[in-house]
Amino acid sequence: MSDGYGVGDASYRAAGGRDGIARLVERFYVHMDTLVEARGIRAMHGADLAAVREKLAVFLCAWLGGPNDYRARFGPISIPGMHARFAIDAPERDAWLTCMARAVDEQPWAPAFKAYFLRAIAVPAERVRVASVMRRAE
Repeated sequence: MSDGYGVGDASYRAAGGRDGIARLVERFYVHMDTLVEARGIRAMHGADLAAVREKLAVFLCAWLGGPNDYRARFGPISIPGMHARFAIDAPERDAWLTCMARAVDEQPWAPAFKAYFLRAIAVPAERVRVASVMRRAE
């Protein structure tokens, strides 16, 4: 892995810690609010995004090797479980990843970390899609 990303807190530090992750999440939801291709996934959320922004930021802090406050604040992490009520197929997954890619592109991160992050974040995005498809097939 380039520059040790994925080991210890290297990814968390490369993202700029809590502040860097907060900036990423802010830009992610701006794109979700404004991109035409994100209308469907934006409609899955309520008008007030404060709670989901906070959950995503706290999740990403832990996921990137930083402080793991998610369980204490919100309970156990189950990415597919949190999204169980939504019908998520490839277009929804891709819209989510597009918003994330746009937000990542705007960050002052090293190019190698940007590439690493986008490859890594695609894994849970795909797991959510697969879980959604499987639930609907039952």
